[in-house]
Amino acid sequence: MTELLCIGNPIVDVFVDIDSSLAEKYGITDPVQHISRDAAESFLREPSVDFERAVKSSGGGAANVAKIASMLGMSASFCGSAGEDDLAGFFEKEITEAGVLTMLTKTGEKTGLCFACNVNGETRFAASPGAALWLDESHIGEDLINAAEVVVLDGYVLDRRSLVQHILKLSSRRGIPVALDAASVMQARGKAEEILTYSRNYPLFIFMNADETLAFFNTIRKKNDKETALSEKEKESLILKEVCPMLQIITDGELFPIMVIKLGGRGAVAVAGGNVYREETFTVIPRSTIGAGDAFCAAFISAWIRGKSISESAAVGNKVAREILEVPGTGIKSAKLKSYAKILQK
Repeated sequence: MTELLCIGNPIVDVFVDIDSSLAEKYGITDPVQHISRDAAESFLREPSVDFERAVKSSGGGAANVAKIASMLGMSASFCGSAGEDDLAGFFEKEITEAGVLTMLTKTGEKTGLCFACNVNGETRFAASPGAALWLDESHIGEDLINAAEVVVLDGYVLDRRSLVQHILKLSSRRGIPVALDAASVMQARGKAEEILTYSRNYPLFIFMNADETLAFFNTIRKKNDKETALSEKEKESLILKEVCPMLQIITDGELFPIMVIKLGGRGAVAVAGGNVYREETFTVIPRSTIGAGDAFCAAFISAWIRGKSISESAAVGNKVAREILEVPGTGIKSAKLKSYAKILQK
């Protein structure tokens, strides 16, 4: 048995500082984007960037959840597809050392990479998922799903509809809930109708940040508002006043879905059973925000499995996410999470 079965894209995150001219040279121009493997390999050969000394971390949303949950004392496993290369070895070693049971399907493709580029103070993500995209329903058996208490699904897997539906159907047969993170504004907007349909037919936790929530909300309402820059406080106010009432209707009288909105430095809001739960936190200056949302998800699900209330689960999520802000990616020492692990044992 495993408490969290996490399914998703095994990725190695590489953290580098580059200037805008170098970003332009390699086409790293958007906040979040895919790049070809050839472009990724070319970037790795760039002589002006010391990739040997660059900070590297195992990544991918579901893998991050498995890693943090394991550090919190949970039994966690990860399933994904990787290459037969040094990157796969690095990825597997790092999350195995965190205590995660790792089940990697190996392919001839190269293991996924994601460059987290600091471009003059702006973070841009350039991902080349590679072998991660080869995971399909043939790799996910009924026995694997049935051994879990909660299945955690990377939001980027939503692009593989047959795989997602296969996992949801297997999980629902045993009443096993699936935790789905929207992963990005693009996914929240493009997959909004699918996410809503899944939430009506399967036991789901749905995690979104503020921007993803507003994209999801406007898509469901068929509202094409011109996007304007909002402060975090303004986003929070809009979510509480307009989004939460809709989510209350969706969740009223039901155990699932449980909708969780991550508000960063302003905490979190969860909507379940027609009720709104607001858990605030305090703002810190982050070293990096990468992985914080995954850490929140890991802590929230872990607390819920261990019988904590929705409010308690959100509060633990806030605290663990705050710890991740102090490190690049999820490169945190397990000792930093021991106090939270003790909370989950009570």
